[in-house]
Amino acid sequence: MGTNYNKYIPALSYEWLTPCYDLLMQVFMRESTFKRRLVEQANIRKGHRLLDIGCGTATLIILIKKVHPEAEVIGLDGDPEILKRAGKKVKEAGIDIKLDLGMSFELPYPDRYFDRVVSSLVFHHLTVENKVRTFREIFRVLKPGGELHAADFGRPHNALMYLISLVFRHLEETKENIGGLLPDMFRNAGFERVEETARFMTLFGTLSLYKAKKP
Repeated sequence: MGTNYNKYIPALSYEWLTPCYDLLMQVFMRESTFKRRLVEQANIRKGHRLLDIGCGTATLIILIKKVHPEAEVIGLDGDPEILKRAGKKVKEAGIDIKLDLGMSFELPYPDRYFDRVVSSLVFHHLTVENKVRTFREIFRVLKPGGELHAADFGRPHNALMYLISLVFRHLEETKENIGGLLPDMFRNAGFERVEETARFMTLFGTLSLYKAKKP
């Protein structure tokens, strides 16, 4: 039997937890803190076209559109139920955001289409094969000089985060994250100026912010 490249893990690993997603993110993941830092880091400008990969319930992309109303923003997610919740939140916010159903490793967009790609807590859901495919796809759809800005689990940066990682690494596809391998995977996809820009302590381990640039 071949490798299951299309393995998909829903938000929080189990579909029955989907309705609790926003609440758990607020309580346990310091969501407002790290997402605002990610938006600042992305240096979004007027006229930029931006893609949020794995947009979830649209918390990040709504924040981006409110802070940068003159940017074109698109959210993509592979979970139809999550996208329904995202659509409801976007409508309630009264803003213009396009939401697409699709997978990160098969992006339905042309080459050199986006100025920025952002992603929050998505990569650890992917198998190593699909991480590689995703990073290549992100590189493909970015314009030259475009940037990737991501938040995801990283190498534990203290003893407490290390102990937490010993449990969490068995729950999802986190081996590469916890091993600190994401920067090298970005470089292997063609990115330059790859940096881990910040670290946050969370209930589930070290959360790192990354940025990378397409030459």
